[in-house]
Amino acid sequence: MAAFNKIICKNPTQYIFLNSVSALYNCLGVSKNFSQYGKQFVDPVFKKEEQDILYETGEIEKKTHVPIKAALTDATCSVFHDELVRKFVNLVMRKGKKVLAREMVEKAFENVKRIQLEKYNSTTETEKKEAIVTDPLKIFHDAIANCKPVLQLTPIKRGGATYQVPVPITENRSRFLAMKWIILAAKDKERRIHFPEKLAWELVDASKNQGRVVKQKQDLHRQCEANRAYAHYRWG
Repeated sequence: MAAFNKIICKNPTQYIFLNSVSALYNCLGVSKNFSQYGKQFVDPVFKKEEQDILYETGEIEKKTHVPIKAALTDATCSVFHDELVRKFVNLVMRKGKKVLAREMVEKAFENVKRIQLEKYNSTTETEKKEAIVTDPLKIFHDAIANCKPVLQLTPIKRGGATYQVPVPITENRSRFLAMKWIILAAKDKERRIHFPEKLAWELVDASKNQGRVVKQKQDLHRQCEANRAYAHYRWG
């Protein structure tokens, strides 16, 4: 930002003024990135299911003459699109290599499919065969749901001492922690095991409500239960 200010400002007084404004924005917590759309613009609805709901409820009439924002580059109405998988790919991505991250996630889904098909073909009992899930997308959603924590510990200072206070966790934060733990567990592997293969095993274990990620969630809940005596510090 400072280098940019030096380029656009020929007068040193203007440069000092811009730095002062930037410091003021940082102190007040105000974002310096302003939207190009006014308040009258509404977010686009690009998914067919959501459009059908708008037509059924009659809300589409309210948006007929309202300006709409342009859709994002990754917005799609494809039947193969999954929002949770997209967020997971973004967390796997490093240094902007999204194609590589998507390929690794797709390879992990292939390994999940292969693991489940091997179990399905090796089982002779009909009841056990029906219980085996071979859809990697469903296994992925079940794994994320089983790994999402309900509580988390936050440090709160009271009387010169810092206490680890259990607090409820939001849905977005819970989903983020579940995906982050799964990725870190898949990265903590032997060098002979590739990331997609390890990720596939972590997803399969988590979908059965077992494995190291589920244990990490349970350990966090035990710590929150042990520190429940400090829960009243949330409102202090």
